[in-house]
Amino acid sequence: MDIKLLLTTFGMVFLAELGDKTQLTTFCLSAECTNGKLPVFLGSACALVLSSLLAVLCGEAISRAVPPVYIKIVAGIFFLVVGVWTLYSASRTG
Repeated sequence: MDIKLLLTTFGMVFLAELGDKTQLTTFCLSAECTNGKLPVFLGSACALVLSSLLAVLCGEAISRAVPPVYIKIVAGIFFLVVGVWTLYSASRTG
């Protein structure tokens, strides 16, 4: 097993998840929960594991047909479009 890749993946996902809507949703559910926090933790942990599994399987399947450099370019363009759209939406409501 490639430990460097494992630690890089852990660090990137951990940082990406800090303060995102998934973490905030889990925070709110935990704050409202009166009968133990374990179900909230297990539910959110299982959801993250399942979504990561789907991402890995889809990434592996797509990379067989599309070179990784093109996947990165499309992902970059997608994030830029979402960022511009978010800024545009914020400027219209503010």
